[in-house]
Amino acid sequence: MLERLKNADKVVGTRRLVRAILAGEIAEAYVARDADLFIVRQVRDACNRMGVRMVEVDSMKLLGEACGIEVKTASAGIRKPA
Repeated sequence: MLERLKNADKVVGTRRLVRAILAGEIAEAYVARDADLFIVRQVRDACNRMGVRMVEVDSMKLLGEACGIEVKTASAGIRKPA
């Protein structure tokens, strides 16, 4: 599941992800289970509104590693092919 995220064109971070979801640019969103509920709710609401699949990941640390960054991240998404 997270393997797809490693090599994909992605958006990392909640603010950028929610904007991209609402703009119709995201194929699949990822949210860490240990993320703040406010963040999870923002991403879930945007995904539900735009019909984007949301996948829960075990931790922010794992999600950050899958994105190829050295810090934890609460959310990320894979962009739709251009």
